[in-house]
Amino acid sequence: MVRRVGLALARASEILGAEPFFHELIAGIERVLTPHGFAFLLKVVPDPEAAAAAIERWAADGLVEGVVLIDLLPDDPRVSLVRRLGLPAVVIGDPGTGSGLPTVWAEDDLAMRDAVEVLADLGHEHIGHITGPRSLAHTAIRSEAFLAVAAERGIRVREADGDYSEQSGELATTALLAGDDAPTAIIADNDLMALGAIAAARRAGVEVPEQLAILAWDDSALAQRSEPPLAAMSHDVQRIGELTGESILAALAAAEPAVVTAPRARFVRRGSIELLRNEKIN
Repeated sequence: MVRRVGLALARASEILGAEPFFHELIAGIERVLTPHGFAFLLKVVPDPEAAAAAIERWAADGLVEGVVLIDLLPDDPRVSLVRRLGLPAVVIGDPGTGSGLPTVWAEDDLAMRDAVEVLADLGHEHIGHITGPRSLAHTAIRSEAFLAVAAERGIRVREADGDYSEQSGELATTALLAGDDAPTAIIADNDLMALGAIAAARRAGVEVPEQLAILAWDDSALAQRSEPPLAAMSHDVQRIGELTGESILAALAAAEPAVVTAPRARFVRRGSIELLRNEKIN
């Protein structure tokens, strides 16, 4: 009999197909689970309500022994659902959202602080932020950190909403660049939206990085091969997956819930942030 751990992911399938993050995450999870005889079941659904319904069906049918929860909302009902079902679960997100469940936390607040500090130290005084969906708890955490450190450094800011797709990154960047007071740097909440930012800047006749620096939240082969190559806050996503796999195995063994901190994201400087703002452009 195959033993399974499931993830019901509320994400548009076309975005999931293009987004490297989840491919890396699942690879890390499977690297831990497979030697222990577990298969990983992924179901893509349109919204959090459908994700909760899928988890409830899995539990009723005995299809999974545990689940991974990600992209949670504040006070997400899926947390209380798995408790009611008695279903072992691990949250990828902040400990507050996990509400006492085992949690793997990548310290999004500290990573965003680092991202803004990097740009501020390069001399940027007006920074844009392309967020992920506003309903998600981790989007709020990143946005709050972005605004807080910008206020500390006296940096002007603008935010525009995205949905993690490249197209939303283009639309958000077009909005950020509109008018006479455009930001000189943009942080995008994933690599696809950062690629969209490059495309929008090119279409608007704005040179990257000479006139606009772009920093992607996640690193990937797509980021490395873009033109110019994208600077990134690089997370070890496969390690996050491995920690998640280890945490779900511990939950299945009825271990005490623990918060596991993933390796801190590190800034990788590439061509989209090549010049200091006070350096002359030849």
